[in-house]
Amino acid sequence: MNTDHARFDTRAIHAGQAFDPTTGAVIPPIYQTSTYVQDGIGGLRGGYEYSRGGNPTRDALEAQLAALEGGAHGLSFASGLAAEDALLRTVLAPGDHVIIGNDVYGGTHRLIRRVFGAWDVRDTTVDTSDLDAVRAAIEPATRVLWIETPSNPLMKISDVAALAELGHEAGLVVVVDNTFASPALQQPLALGADVVVHSTTKYLGGHSDVVGGALVFAAGRDELHDRVKFTQFAAGAVSGPFDAFLTSRGIKTLGVRMQRHSQNALAIARRLEEHAAIEQVFYPGLESHPGHELAARQMSGFGGMLSIALTGGGEAARRFAESTTLFQLAESLGGVESLVNYPSEMTHASVRGTEAEVPESVVRLSVGIEDVDDLLADIDQTLDRL
Repeated sequence: MNTDHARFDTRAIHAGQAFDPTTGAVIPPIYQTSTYVQDGIGGLRGGYEYSRGGNPTRDALEAQLAALEGGAHGLSFASGLAAEDALLRTVLAPGDHVIIGNDVYGGTHRLIRRVFGAWDVRDTTVDTSDLDAVRAAIEPATRVLWIETPSNPLMKISDVAALAELGHEAGLVVVVDNTFASPALQQPLALGADVVVHSTTKYLGGHSDVVGGALVFAAGRDELHDRVKFTQFAAGAVSGPFDAFLTSRGIKTLGVRMQRHSQNALAIARRLEEHAAIEQVFYPGLESHPGHELAARQMSGFGGMLSIALTGGGEAARRFAESTTLFQLAESLGGVESLVNYPSEMTHASVRGTEAEVPESVVRLSVGIEDVDDLLADIDQTLDRL
């Protein structure tokens, strides 16, 4: 089925997901195989030789990912960090320089600072919502501008179009981590980005049952895609067929899930904003958020992620995180169930003592799609016990 001109929800369901021509099965089969019979030496059927290099289930997911982001090519990896690593090691060389946001996923900061840092790649951490700060950080050795918007966990909003223009003037590869928004709410390639990165573990998979990552490349970046695809093949951090299948299955309901995530998160953010125990609510859907107007322009919804700073500081934040019931204390985000996380000692423990350190008073909420009244009751009861 040609979905080039279809709307988002239709692409999410049908792109790369043609029915099986042999049996007519509506859901394409899982090609759970490591290798493929050849019609004579080098006679490959459909180009398939060995599943590290290509697998029909992964290919279907990669087509689906590209269609969702409005990109030319997609690549699927074993994790979000595997996707980031493949891109960065393709683009960077010793002596190069990267600009990253001062509020990014702790694993991204750790990868760039510690893994690539040991390879003599330098980084500068700046507030990417400040164009002047980004401009001042660019130097002759800069190769990559890494943007995460909304950011993790303080929900900062960066102007993708303006940053893409600034980055391209300096010849940089402009990368946007679109994990928090998902392509259902934000399309960075349409705003000028070169590459979008995802932890597909989160909203794309959506059910907390699969780990994966993805890269999607803008039209006109074919040469970059080809180079990264070679790294994917040569280094081998590909998604397995069953993981690819689970991710494709999750994507089919992404649009409707993100609507419910956004509705629930906005209701909770408004309730929290009125509570005396809360010093600040970080949610771009609130008019009080400094990035609200920009988020409203470049996003079609505000998503299911929000963070709060408690007036009682770190002690109160820890008590809150350990006292909810429907909001389960766990790493990760983006599933149908609600989760609570204490970034300072969980997802962002690796950036303590750096420019990306998260205040101890902050708790992050991944708002699920449960009944919002039950979630509000859990929040109210937890705050009453502080």
